[in-house]
Amino acid sequence: MPGSGKSTVGVILAKMTSRDFVDTDVLIQTSHRRTLQDIVDQDGYAALRKIEEQILLGLDVHNHVIATGGSAIYSDASMTYLKTCGILIFLDVDMLALQSRVADFGKRGLAKPADQSFAELFQERVPLYRKYADIRIECAGLSQEGVCMKIMEKTGSQPRFPTIP
Repeated sequence: MPGSGKSTVGVILAKMTSRDFVDTDVLIQTSHRRTLQDIVDQDGYAALRKIEEQILLGLDVHNHVIATGGSAIYSDASMTYLKTCGILIFLDVDMLALQSRVADFGKRGLAKPADQSFAELFQERVPLYRKYADIRIECAGLSQEGVCMKIMEKTGSQPRFPTIP
């Protein structure tokens, strides 16, 4: 979900584990030379979801920490592929906390229908995050470094490294 801390936690976790970091939102924007919001505004949310799926399926990301866009969860093919590359981690943040972290969801480039509320998006996505997650991190009360420590604790010495959808 937007505001869950995927990108920030991902960077910190990559540093803590000496891994490369990939943010698929950045890959989408640089490869298309447009913002996510511009893609949604001009081509529609379904186009952004398709682009994200193509980017994810084209990655060679073993031993990387990856922050996916929040809508990656809609692609079974992407989630199945990412599970072959590593461990899928769900940063579980409640809706009120997410809303307090992001000032304007209307400019975030969310891959959702224009008439869908944030609450509806949250209710739609959370079951998907839980379905695909190998590990769920309850983030309430944790700093970003604390979230990283929990991830490292829960992944232990497993040879695969996290993707944060």
